[in-house]
Amino acid sequence: MMSLPRALALSFSQLGDPAIVKVLVKSLAITLVIFTGLGFAAFHGLAWVFDWAGWDASGGLSALLTALVMVLAAWLLFRFIALFVLQFFAEDVVRAVEARHYPQEASAARSLGFRTEMANGIRSTSRALLVNLAALPFAIMLLVTGIGTAILFWAVNGFLLGRELQDMVWLRHRQDEGERAPLGGGNRFLLGGTVAGLMMVPFLNLLAPVLGAASATHMVHRGRAALA
Repeated sequence: MMSLPRALALSFSQLGDPAIVKVLVKSLAITLVIFTGLGFAAFHGLAWVFDWAGWDASGGLSALLTALVMVLAAWLLFRFIALFVLQFFAEDVVRAVEARHYPQEASAARSLGFRTEMANGIRSTSRALLVNLAALPFAIMLLVTGIGTAILFWAVNGFLLGRELQDMVWLRHRQDEGERAPLGGGNRFLLGGTVAGLMMVPFLNLLAPVLGAASATHMVHRGRAALA
């Protein structure tokens, strides 16, 4: 089994690969377009709510509430949107890593198709939103601790991301429904938690989804080899 630091190091070293650069540009562009559109809709939606409630949208309290809601929405939604978009380009990342490091496995990979990618993206994004919404009341209660809320969201998303990143690779190579998952729960959480942490760091959060997919490729293939 390849260690996560080694997998991350190999992933960072391949960021200059033209195939990876192409995915980064496409996924970032689409993510930012979707994110901007949602932000525009949220801003005007809040303005409508304030108008309906009879509040002055230009007032200090309304402006503060709008800013808080937008920041919270940005913090929560960016990772979901980025990973949803990456679902459609994950195969390109996986193939680029496999072509350089695992040519034999690359020849045995199968394409999932657009409809399957769409279904996987919707399912994983919906699951992430629902789990985060379920965790939200506990996160609010932990606000008094100062750091408890951030730790809770990190742990929840680390658990979710580990599974999603593994499946981006594994589903392209799984031989049958009963095949054992190549990564254990601890390694999945370590992978997902690291990527969730990177998504909290400005600028690195733009690279995190691709780094996660590339690192998952290394770990899944080494994990499958260890189980063989």
